[in-house]
Amino acid sequence: MKVVLDTNVLVSALIKSGKPRELIFELARKKIQVVTSRDILEEFLEITDDPMIRRYVNEDDTIAFLRIVGSIATIVKIRSRFKVIEEDPDDDVVLRAAHDGRADYIVSGDKHLLSLKGFRGIKTVTVGQMLEVLGTGK
Repeated sequence: MKVVLDTNVLVSALIKSGKPRELIFELARKKIQVVTSRDILEEFLEITDDPMIRRYVNEDDTIAFLRIVGSIATIVKIRSRFKVIEEDPDDDVVLRAAHDGRADYIVSGDKHLLSLKGFRGIKTVTVGQMLEVLGTGK
C-alpha cells in the first residue's frame, strides 16, 4: 500500500497530537510507504515557517518531524502535468504525486480533494477513514 499525505495532514500531525499524528505513527509501525514530492515538502516547509505555526513548534521540532516522515517516505519525481482542481490549482500537486507515485490513497482534509472521492483509481480519504482502513479507526 502507498499513501500520499496532503500538506494539511502533515502540518496537523506536526503541531498537535490527535488523529493526524496517530496516522503518521501507524504508517511507520505498519511499514506502509508514504509517497511525497518535492512540491509537497516545499509547501510544508513554507507553511511551517509561518509565525502562526512557529507559536506551536520550533525549527528543531520541524526537522525531527521531517526525519520521521523521511524514514517512511519516498520522494517521487513529478512528470505529469494535468490540471484537475480549478478552484485551487495547488491541490493538483497532491494528485500528481499520487499519480506518479502510483499511490493507493490520498489522505487529506481538503474539501476539493475529498470531493473527488477518487482520482484515476486512487482513493481520497480523511485521516479518520485512513485509520479505519488500517484497522485502527476509533
